[in-house]
Order: sequence, then C-alpha cells, then structure tokens
Amino acid sequence: MGEERKYVKRIDENRIIIERHERMNVDGIVYVDERLFEMLSRDESLKQVENVACLPGIVSASYAMPDIHWGYGFPIGGVAAFDVEEGVVSPGGVGYDINCGVRLIRSNILAKEVETKIREVIDRLFVNIPSGVGSHRKDFKLSKNDLKRVAKDGAKWAVEEGYGKKDDLQCIEDGGRIEGADPEAVSDKAYERGKDQLGTVGSGNHFVELGVVEEIYDENIASAFGLFKGQLTILIHTGSRGFGYQICDDYIKEMLKASERYQIYLPDRQLCCAPISSPEGRKYLSAMASAANYAFANRQMITHWVRETFEQMFGIGSEKLGLDLVYDVCHNIAKIEIHTVKGDKIKVCVHRKGATRAFGPDEKILPERYRKYGQPVIIPGDMGRASFVLCGTRKAMEDTFGSTCHGAGRLMSRNEAIKTAKGRQVKKELEEKGIYVRAATRDTLLEEIPDAYKDVSNVVKVVHNAGISKLVAKITPLGCIKG
Repeated sequence: MGEERKYVKRIDENRIIIERHERMNVDGIVYVDERLFEMLSRDESLKQVENVACLPGIVSASYAMPDIHWGYGFPIGGVAAFDVEEGVVSPGGVGYDINCGVRLIRSNILAKEVETKIREVIDRLFVNIPSGVGSHRKDFKLSKNDLKRVAKDGAKWAVEEGYGKKDDLQCIEDGGRIEGADPEAVSDKAYERGKDQLGTVGSGNHFVELGVVEEIYDENIASAFGLFKGQLTILIHTGSRGFGYQICDDYIKEMLKASERYQIYLPDRQLCCAPISSPEGRKYLSAMASAANYAFANRQMITHWVRETFEQMFGIGSEKLGLDLVYDVCHNIAKIEIHTVKGDKIKVCVHRKGATRAFGPDEKILPERYRKYGQPVIIPGDMGRASFVLCGTRKAMEDTFGSTCHGAGRLMSRNEAIKTAKGRQVKKELEEKGIYVRAATRDTLLEEIPDAYKDVSNVVKVVHNAGISKLVAKITPLGCIKG
C-alpha cells in the first residue's frame, strides 16, 4: 500500500482501521490479527477496501474479513452496506460466481465404522455428481421455461421436482429462494450456459467432501445443530456455474454505462455500479436473485444425489442414515436487509463478497430450531485442512451487519500454485494424511494445494476472538471430489 500505510492503525488484536482519507466516505475496518495482517502485503486488497469506502451511500464502514484477498472490484472477504435511497449496488461487490455457497449435511454414521468404505463412497460420488469446467449430467436437461422456474423458485423448485424434502427448505438461507428474482432480466446466453449445469460441482475450489467431527467447542449448540464427535459429515461447496457467471458479465457492461450516466466517481472501473433505486440497479438485483436461486437449486440437487449414493452404498434409506441438512449459506450475494445503525433501524443493501451471513440469536428470519443459538455458519478449509462450524452472534449484528468470514482465503493465485506444486504428487501427499481425493483434472489438485491458502484455523480464530461468530465444531476431511 506504500504511502497509504500511514492511515492504517490497529484497533485491537483482531482489527485494524484504515482511517478515512481523500475520497473515502467512511473508514475501512479489517478483521486481521498481526500474523494475517503481514500476509496482506502480497496483494492490493487493502487498497480495495479503501476503494469500496469511496462509493456513494456506504453506511458505517467498508469491512473485510480475515480471509481477505484481492478480488474483482471488492476484495474477496469484503462486506459493505449501502443505504437503499442514496447508495449503490455493484456486481463487483457480489462476484462472478453469484451465490457460491456451502451446505453441511449431518449423519447418524460414525466415521470410524465406514473408514474402509471412504474410497468407494468418493468414487461413487465422483460418478454420480459431475464435476469441473463444463461438466453436466447427460441424463438431465432443462428447457428454458424450466430454467425460468428454477431462477424464480430456487431450492423450492428442486424439492417440488423430487430432489430432496420439504424440511430441507427450512435450513437454507432465505428458504432457498430469494424474493424479487425476475427470469426476464436474464440473457439468452446465460440460459444457454446454465441449461446443462444444474446439479454439478464447479471447477477450482468447489467440492463435495466427507469429513469427521473431530472436536466440539460448544456441546449445547453442537447438539442443537445435530452434530456430535466422531460423526461423518458431508460438505457441498458450489455456486451458480456458467449461469451466474454470464449474468455478472452481462451486467458489468450495463453498470459501466450506468456509472457514467449517474456520474458516480469510481476509484476503480471494476466497482462499476448504479443507484439501488434506479432501473439499472433494480434490474441487476432481479437478475442476481435469479442466479442465486439457481445456485440454491444446484446445491439441493447435489444433496439429493449424495443421499442416493449413500442409500446405494449402505442399503438403508437416507432418513435412517440421518442425512439431514444442517444449513446452507450464501457467500457472494447482495441483499436488502434491515439493520440497526446508531440506534435507528434502516434498510440497506448488504454486499457480501466472499463473506458469510452470521445472524445472531433471536433473529426472526432464522429457523425456529436455531433462533435461540444464532445462525449456523459453515467455514470450509482447503482440501488438506479442517473446516469449521460456528454460529452467528449479536455482536456480528452490531458490528458487521451480521457478517463473518467464508473460508481460508487464497495466498497464491492459481497459476502460482500450479508452478509451486510442479513435480509434486499432491494426490499421494493427501492420501498419506488419510484424505482420498478424486479430481476432474490434475491441474485442479495443483492449484488447490493447501499451501495456496491461509490456514483456516487462524482465520476462524480471529472471528471467534472478535466475537462476530462463535466456534461450535471442527471437521477434518476424509475424502472429497473436486471440480
């Protein structure tokens, strides 16, 4: 950051402030301890926090979580809320993979009882769930009208079509369906790209992973979430695939024009935006909601095929196996929410770019079964390290618009990781740790080496210590399929 570092000061052991200067409308607040802060010299992500603070109508601060790294427009790990009357909405504050998210499935199965079957389960999942760039199921195609229903109804469409059960919808953010989606705001090109990709795992860091609950930090909350030590779990991480990517691409072009039309100052063209109340802003939010609903349906269908795979393997119904959804959270999203700011309840558009909603106890939007404890927060690690389950807190509602981190956060670009891992037998390295991996390509394993990421244990420690989410359980990987 060079000269700008003089504006950076430490608030406490878990936060720094980038004091408002030049054209910033608010301060920047970044959740990092000293160790993670030193890693930020690798990229320009702190500058991106500053840039977001320059956008009109931003409320309170431009935030970033401890998994912060450079992204398109906003940093990944960025959180910003904008007043709905005076603020803007920006595709760069959501990202290309709209509603990339993660869901956790619990089970009644003890991991030690099936450790000899892990390879077989992973192999079957790899066959049953298409993974990687351009992946699709040959036996499953949707018409454009079907896709419009998916865009409108999300996971609800999937359940009505027989992919899952009605109870699943209670354990998905927004019930698996974001209001305001308009399938007519989506281009033909997006529908063409999305028609064969529903029910598939994307490339890169997307996965379906078997794990074991290794540690419980809060017995009471873990029990409420249906988790216990030694339990086999399944994590699903994927998003809106080419459908969401194309919607983002389409609207970035529209927003570049809109930014000029409304004379919005942009410190970076990647922050192109439009007033939330404008026709362009409303249309983007409608298209974005369509992509978010597609992603909910995508994860719901994969859940169905996970259950089918387990039923085939064990000859027992998924109900007896206890394959119940704990929760499903969005990562890349912009949502109209009501939050308390300086004692007043106001309506804001909260952008969470590589960040997880972390609503605290007693929030009426949460399922009744979790309302006493706070929202389940699922933080996946890399394929060689642990993942964590946390819960949202009242402090998150007060300090970060109910937001927390979303993962480990990259340290290396994908190309850098491939160069670093050249000559290594990554699959063998993981197997020596007891983790069996199936990947669509060898490069996927190279670009996703654990070294390419921050240690997720350090990341969740910061948000736990800062009080914006609370540790509940630790899950270590046993095997996964990668896109």
